[in-house]
Amino acid sequence: MTERAISRFALPALDSLPQDMRERILAVQEKAGFVPNIFLALAHRPAEFRAFFDYHDALMEKDVGLTKAEREMIVVATSGANNCLYCVVAHGAILRIRAKNPRLADQLATNHRKAEITPRQRAMLDYGMKVALRAQEISDEDHAALRAHGFDDDAIWDIGAIAAFFGMSNRIVNFASIAPNDEFYLMGRLPKG
Repeated sequence: MTERAISRFALPALDSLPQDMRERILAVQEKAGFVPNIFLALAHRPAEFRAFFDYHDALMEKDVGLTKAEREMIVVATSGANNCLYCVVAHGAILRIRAKNPRLADQLATNHRKAEITPRQRAMLDYGMKVALRAQEISDEDHAALRAHGFDDDAIWDIGAIAAFFGMSNRIVNFASIAPNDEFYLMGRLPKG
């Protein structure tokens, strides 16, 4: 295998970054065992790095209305539709771990309608996909369908905001050609031995 560039854009040296960014990257490295390439690729724009990860965490690191696994389901399904290799691979790994299901991420990235999910989750992903691909067509009927599955307004906002945020992320990753870390490919596929 040939060595791939992490991004089309220059990567700053870790020791040249502002202290808060270095601490954040090192904390992720300690938890994951490696630094996800997205952190390095966005680090050359400190204000955008901070805004991106603050909004990411506000959407993804809570367990109210949607589980953390369901949040990752939205990312994987919509990123597959947006042809974003990085997000499918990276968030697919997180989903496999959070859902404790080694098949689900691959199913969702390909076709959520054929995935092993509940009717509630399918409604969630139908809405997320509509936001990702045809947001201008969202109607009151779409919200009524989600409410029929028990989603409240905060959960509906989260579904839409996750799909919209990762639509932006997918586009940044694609124009910058940010490569997924090799470590993500096997995460959550086999039981730890």
